[in-house]
Amino acid sequence: MITLKLNGQDHQLDVTEDMPLLWAIRDVAGYNGTKFGCGMGLCGACTIHIDGLPARSCITPIGSVIGQNVSTIDNLHADPVGQVVQQAWLDSAVAQCGFCQGGQIMSATALLKTNPNPSDEQIEEAMVGNICRCGTYNRIKTAIRQASTHLKEAKA
Repeated sequence: MITLKLNGQDHQLDVTEDMPLLWAIRDVAGYNGTKFGCGMGLCGACTIHIDGLPARSCITPIGSVIGQNVSTIDNLHADPVGQVVQQAWLDSAVAQCGFCQGGQIMSATALLKTNPNPSDEQIEEAMVGNICRCGTYNRIKTAIRQASTHLKEAKA
């Protein structure tokens, strides 16, 4: 048994330490918001947070996150910055097919938590590796800028 701190709760999972975190999250713990994309950590669809930092769950063995906090898109509504990012995504009509958007939103949220006022270059750097087959990159950048503005206004 492995204890995984997932979305603020301890989960006892009967898995091996080398199981990819993605499958432990989806198939064993039952959180299906995190998507399988490429399986090689290249597309970003499976992005989660490990202690607040973005990580690719398809290539992260569950044994490497024991004792750390793992958060998925399924629980982002409980995060104040995540709420702002999700609303900006809706306001900017970012999603088309939507498959990659969970990973995009997780990466954007991690960025804004560490840098609430990123430059365009910093946004591009933080989002590299999150692939959108629909090509909504301009809307993604617009949504991140909008979320940043909202966070600054809320702080003032």
